Amino acid sequence: MKEFLVGGAIRDRILGVATETTEKDFVVVGSSPEEMKSLGFRQVGKEFPVFLHPKTNDEYALARIERKIGKGYKGFEFDTSNSVTLEQDLSRRDLTINAIAQNKDGTGEYIDPFDGIKDLKQKKIRHVSDAFSEDPVRVLRTARFASRFNNLGFTIDSKTLDLMKKMVVSGEVDALTPERVFKEISLSMSSVSTSVFFDVLMESGAYQKLFPMLEAVQNENFKLLDKLNQNPEVKFALWLYNQSTTNIQSLCEHLKCPKDFQQIAELVSMWHHFASEFVDHSPQDILNFFLKSDGMRRQKRFEIILTTFDNLGINTAHIVQLQTLLNSIKISDLKNLNIAQELLEERLSVIARFLKSTK
Repeated sequence: MKEFLVGGAIRDRILGVATETTEKDFVVVGSSPEEMKSLGFRQVGKEFPVFLHPKTNDEYALARIERKIGKGYKGFEFDTSNSVTLEQDLSRRDLTINAIAQNKDGTGEYIDPFDGIKDLKQKKIRHVSDAFSEDPVRVLRTARFASRFNNLGFTIDSKTLDLMKKMVVSGEVDALTPERVFKEISLSMSSVSTSVFFDVLMESGAYQKLFPMLEAVQNENFKLLDKLNQNPEVKFALWLYNQSTTNIQSLCEHLKCPKDFQQIAELVSMWHHFASEFVDHSPQDILNFFLKSDGMRRQKRFEIILTTFDNLGINTAHIVQLQTLLNSIKISDLKNLNIAQELLEERLSVIARFLKSTK
């Protein structure tokens, strides 16, 4: 039984981007599920044996080879017998930069049968073998790595991109589950170069297949998404701001998005034109904006909406000022004869005075 450190931890260390929180994955050669359990490892993998270390909780997977038997990334059968070698395991990985191994403790010579280190030096994202085309998740992962390492100058190898295009044409990407698509989108949102993720999907043809409910926008430009330190909800709304709320609802129902993602994207789509001409509207319309966006109650969510407006180049200063004034209205100062009507009138009065002050 031999244990090896593999994949992302080695790649990121060579690139100099590894951190203390970098996840470590290990491959075990020459063992069995029974032996792993006897050593205190806890099995968590269903499709193939993956185990959690009893003390560190790091993932240890038995070395495996696989054979394609059906569509999608679940259409495989696995061989994890103790005769499977490390090189055989590395050969089924997606990209050469993820197919590098080393001793478990991160010492000794790199085991690099597919020239991953050379590709790291040449800043090339390249598939290990033609088996790449058997797993549609690799289209998403390749787009995400292109996005993640774009600031380092990485590009996708032309032959790898050709394989991705063939996977789209063959219908292999149709087998992607909505949950996995949304997961990869969410991960890409943490990148400085999120636009590259969507650009790659467009270039490969996967974008149209994955998001058929979205309207094609002329001169599609995802550069708005390349913002530092923006939370995923902001980037998600920036991606969809020029889509109709019907399209956003269809997309989110398909991808099973969290409710906040959907609601914020819909509100940004619905109100960004209004916000760009905020002080030109009537007091009643402006009050409707605050009420329908829940801007006076759900203030954290409203801050995210305003941040998205800011990123669209909309000056939100007047919105913020008026929100503060509306929130400062005290119910106790009203006559309390018909609170709902009095509150409505007071809010409209505050808005009217504010609009007059901006002229």
